[in-house]
Amino acid sequence: MVKGGNIGLSSLSADVGSVLVSLSWSSPTGEGDADVSVLLLTAAGKVRSDADFYFYNNPVAPDGSVQLLGKAPTAEGDEDRITFDLNAIPPEVEQIVVAASRYTGAGFGDLQDLRLTLADASGESLLGFSVEGAGAVGALLFGEFYRRGGDWKFRAIGQGYESGLAGLATDFGVDIDDAPESERPEDEMVAVEAVEVRTVSEPARAAVAVAVRAVPRPRTAKKRVTLPRVAKKSLAENDSWRSARLFPVSALKSDRERETRATSVLLSVMAQVPEFGRRLTAAFGAPAGRTETFTEVSLPHGDSPRRPDGVIRVERAGKLWTALVETKTNGNALKPDQVQAYADIAARRGYEAVITLSNDVELEGSPLVAVKADGRRKNKVALWHLSWAEVTHQAQMLIRHEGVGNAAHAWLLQELLHYLQHENSGCHGFQNMGPAWVPVRNGIDDETLCQGDPRAVDVVESWERLVRQVCLRLGGELGQKVLPVQRAKRGTDPRARRTALADRLCSDGKLDAELRIEGTPGILALCADLRTGKLRTSIEIPAPEAGYPLTWAKRLVRQLDEAPADLHVETLVEGQTGGPRGTLERLRPEPADIVPANGARITGFRLSLFRGMGNTRGNAESGFIRSVGDSVDRFHTQVVVHLDRRTPKTRQPADGAAAG
Repeated sequence: MVKGGNIGLSSLSADVGSVLVSLSWSSPTGEGDADVSVLLLTAAGKVRSDADFYFYNNPVAPDGSVQLLGKAPTAEGDEDRITFDLNAIPPEVEQIVVAASRYTGAGFGDLQDLRLTLADASGESLLGFSVEGAGAVGALLFGEFYRRGGDWKFRAIGQGYESGLAGLATDFGVDIDDAPESERPEDEMVAVEAVEVRTVSEPARAAVAVAVRAVPRPRTAKKRVTLPRVAKKSLAENDSWRSARLFPVSALKSDRERETRATSVLLSVMAQVPEFGRRLTAAFGAPAGRTETFTEVSLPHGDSPRRPDGVIRVERAGKLWTALVETKTNGNALKPDQVQAYADIAARRGYEAVITLSNDVELEGSPLVAVKADGRRKNKVALWHLSWAEVTHQAQMLIRHEGVGNAAHAWLLQELLHYLQHENSGCHGFQNMGPAWVPVRNGIDDETLCQGDPRAVDVVESWERLVRQVCLRLGGELGQKVLPVQRAKRGTDPRARRTALADRLCSDGKLDAELRIEGTPGILALCADLRTGKLRTSIEIPAPEAGYPLTWAKRLVRQLDEAPADLHVETLVEGQTGGPRGTLERLRPEPADIVPANGARITGFRLSLFRGMGNTRGNAESGFIRSVGDSVDRFHTQVVVHLDRRTPKTRQPADGAAAG
């Protein structure tokens, strides 16, 4: 579409009751980001109340008509996704505005490839709109849905707001409160209350954050949350006593038992905790409504019936949305013929989707299972994949950071998390680098691996899956966005990009990745050198634009007072491949050692930690995979958290004097 263009949704698809909007952009530095927002407007062009303003502090409509799903990784980087159940939009709402905003002091002119994509409930893309020349505006209206003659239409807008999110919201009738928290009346403070949840069998263990008291006016500053409190003292006589669990794992002996138990545990919690169930099903195009889940259902298929692991049914306004669920645990792979059979059954019975669930992480352009659609059938069946790491991530975000509105729901999520993270559950996420891993490592060692070897592409795909899982796990722990950074140009074919990375692996013997962690001053870089057997985690931080190099060096060393002594610090010098460097242990008494003696201009500092890749050559979690996760955790907790988040704005002295 072009700016100002409009189109009726009914002309694009027969089923647009539920649609998915994706907003995406890219940054030349990999550090740019923005937040999406939605406003529901009446015929007067104003919200009915502040509750019609959906953004990071108010992401879900009570009736499920609007849900901000957050960011999801794509081949080119990531995109923000929003689901709309247009059938559930109240009749007095005539317009739905879709916008995005940047942080204070940043504009959309710094971002590239600004684009909106609209898809139907099956995930099929319906239209796209690219925004050109956004300029230095703090907020941007991408587009809007509006009613005409009983139909919903979409208009491409591409209009900017210099006043940012607060100005945009105010123009549409939202009463914004952006006073600092210290100046706000007590009755307007956002309060996240930690409520202890006790049961007869577990009197002092579960304590979870469950309730967020509503505020009279929305705040465009992101709200703070409180982590769940843990009971200080157990009533058990000794440490050998184990708390009773709702979902026991001690009796699991076979893969089949693990799959059956895991499916039942997950589907039951999805049905009982609406916030959690809706968060998962909305991404699959399901409407908001009454949800029921089933396990071990027998469905006819030729001479012998098929038994999918589970079924999800959502009812809204007398209509049913149905998905079949196929589950694998403990690293077992999905079987293409089994998934194909379920897709055929779903098409024949008019079901909407087949959802596969396993430890593996699906990549764009490299599906885990390929399914052939029956062109003779009108009903389109969408194939979706969900990893156990994603399930755990969503549960963590709710129970540990965002909170839920019911104490019993909070306790159920706590029990689900305990089950998923137990070593016997088999739901631990990506655990296998694949059969090509050992041959590729051996080929790099003896220099027999040649460019064009398809096994190298397999290893690159496994590496990307591992990195995405690390992002999910770390993001769930921190309650922040953690996303992989893709430097490739948006629109690049994922297979071509992975082939190029595989050729580089063959020549250099290295696997590289970058992670963007919300609130950190730089990009966390990860490099696995298969020739030396070492993992390197690092971050580059820019030099301040005011002051003197020796002052910068002293201040950096003070910030890293609690960092490991073996942390490598390297000075980045303009026009040179590298500057002075040394370990933190050596620099603590002599910070001046990292100041260039020739007065060269310092552009920043690189901080690095090294560790071995594990002492086994197997493809299991006990080797390489676990060492990658441990390296990222160690670097973040021991280095990144100590860095200053502030970004200086003034200019550096031209002479680069080393006075301090």
